Amino acid sequence: MRNFARCFSLCVVLLGLLTACKTTYDAPKLVSPSAESGNAVQSNDPKRAAIRLQLGISYFQQDQLATALKELNNAITIDPNLTDAYAVRALVYMQMQENNLAEQDFIKVSKLAPGNLDNTNNYGWFLCQTGREKMAMELFDRVIKDRTYTQPVKALNNAGLCSLKLKDDALAESYFTQSIRYDASNPTTNLNLARLNYKKQDWKRAQFYIDRLIKTDAYTAEILWLAIRINHKLKDPIAVDSLSVQLHRRYPDSDEDALSQRGAFDD
Repeated sequence: MRNFARCFSLCVVLLGLLTACKTTYDAPKLVSPSAESGNAVQSNDPKRAAIRLQLGISYFQQDQLATALKELNNAITIDPNLTDAYAVRALVYMQMQENNLAEQDFIKVSKLAPGNLDNTNNYGWFLCQTGREKMAMELFDRVIKDRTYTQPVKALNNAGLCSLKLKDDALAESYFTQSIRYDASNPTTNLNLARLNYKKQDWKRAQFYIDRLIKTDAYTAEILWLAIRINHKLKDPIAVDSLSVQLHRRYPDSDEDALSQRGAFDD
């Protein structure tokens, strides 16, 4: 299951960044769907179940949710105790907004593999997105405190975003600050720290974090617009003009560009 662990970690990145930057990743090398999809499902065949699982992951990454669901169901039919299939199916159901079914799978994984920290983190994100932020925070803290978890940035960012939903900016900032210590280049962390410092009117600190994103040359209209507003507050018209040109060139039809063209920096 080592190959699956790598594949699954790529899938769950989607959930940690839903409200921040668009996520990109290298798709794992999986079995071609044409090689297996036409074959009948056979029971008690771990190899075949693993292939169906990987097919499900591949289709999920391509946003072909109905086909991903079919393959994951096939994997579970072959091996009803295949924990990873339930874990990915929970994400598929979540994307499909089938919340009751998603929660059933999150709970199923919790029972089959109570030490699965990826599932605990993902279940926490699900709870946060379905109005149960305090329950979610308990799960995030459980993951963060576990020294065996190899992806603490995910849980820290999720906890920070969920804290924002609770309108606790100070707590959110503490989680994002912890996250930045693990990965100074993480786009989610830098964007949210820039937002929080802008809100606090700490323009120089906000500029520090937004500049990290601008230097990557992989920014969105939202990031450029925040950078423009920060530099406007810092009274740097040269930077404002330069960033406004980039925003108009890259995202001419965006709401952010329309605001920029009007000079509506405080809207």
